[in-house]
Amino acid sequence: MRSARVWAGVFGVEQAVVEDVEFDPVESVLVARVRVRRGAGQRCPHCRRRCARYDAGVRRRWRALDVGVVRAVIEADAPRVSCPEHGVVVAAVPWARHGAGHTRAFDQMVAWLAVHTAKSAVSQLMRISWRTVGAIVSRVWADTGAVVDRFEGLRRIGIDEVSYKKGHRYLTVVVDHDSGRLVWAAPGRSAATLNGFFDLLGGGRAAKITHVSADGADWITTVIRRRCPKAVRCADPFHVVAWATDAVDRVRRQAWNEASGRGAGRRGVAVGAARQLKNTRWALWKNPENLTDAQQAKLAWIAKTHPRLHRAWALKEGLRLVFTLAKTSPAAAVEALNQWIGWARRSRIDVFIDLQRRVTRHRDQIIAAIEHGLSNGRIESVNATIRLLTRMAFGFHSPDALIALAMLSLGGHRPQLPTR
Repeated sequence: MRSARVWAGVFGVEQAVVEDVEFDPVESVLVARVRVRRGAGQRCPHCRRRCARYDAGVRRRWRALDVGVVRAVIEADAPRVSCPEHGVVVAAVPWARHGAGHTRAFDQMVAWLAVHTAKSAVSQLMRISWRTVGAIVSRVWADTGAVVDRFEGLRRIGIDEVSYKKGHRYLTVVVDHDSGRLVWAAPGRSAATLNGFFDLLGGGRAAKITHVSADGADWITTVIRRRCPKAVRCADPFHVVAWATDAVDRVRRQAWNEASGRGAGRRGVAVGAARQLKNTRWALWKNPENLTDAQQAKLAWIAKTHPRLHRAWALKEGLRLVFTLAKTSPAAAVEALNQWIGWARRSRIDVFIDLQRRVTRHRDQIIAAIEHGLSNGRIESVNATIRLLTRMAFGFHSPDALIALAMLSLGGHRPQLPTR
């Protein structure tokens, strides 16, 4: 009797009786033959209701945690029961999730390793394929997400999208500004995708959202206005400055095309001034305080030879200065923003005239970000980690496994090591 309890502890089976343990020399595994205790048997795996037995089913095996260096499995009958609500289903067993081929302890160990270690270490240590890891992570997060309230106390959120696969495959992510936790993610980048988040959140909790930060995407603004109209919509400063950086790059390409003779069907060659312009990207992109001596010299050369391009760079820096001032004096930042809009409107640079129209359209959101000091900095940090997980999760069968891994890693509910 004592040995049966010891083996039950070794294999991590609960509410079960270990009848026999033997080594299978053909498959080189340790097999524990068990049966479910009477009170825990014949239950529906979905509603846990005790149901009438339908038939004896088949004999099944579940992979358990290794015993030393030897693989171990649990073998037991898997009868079917007739549930009034869910029909004929395989009866639940206490040591494994429904439909899984591994014990709960095995799943928990794999999920913990997937969060904390490299993919090669997980696969080699647990002796399973990486796609199997993805399925296990999805199961563990499904159980974890069902018992925790991810949306409790949600007041200030950030919304962004991150690419997870070639071919314009994106995840829409929502992060809690106050805790830094990833609270929700789903495949897609559209109003329908974001509406799915608010459907889960519910009208009552959506009404408690006070601030939303995001880039200038119209589909995000449309959903926010409809689902939480009282929330303050803040434009992310990083994305606003990125608009200006992209505008500078477009002016640089125009200058290079003119210098090299490209356009109107001509191929052109990068020689002389065109060659020098070709290597000015980083001098124009980087913040002035971060420029090297060579890049500062390149910027001085641009000021002498290409005043229009230098004026575009100055406009970019002027917009960046707006958000630098916001850290110390929001009122001065708002005044600088208004002056920048007038400057860009009179710049005679088509790209920046278009940009000032865009900035004017989002002016209220930019001012809200200045006044409330809100940005997507936390969201960009989460996105960087998701990109790392994306490279790690290469080979997962679906984005759901990637989302599960991201939620376990960044959602504040990391899996625990299995214990007795």
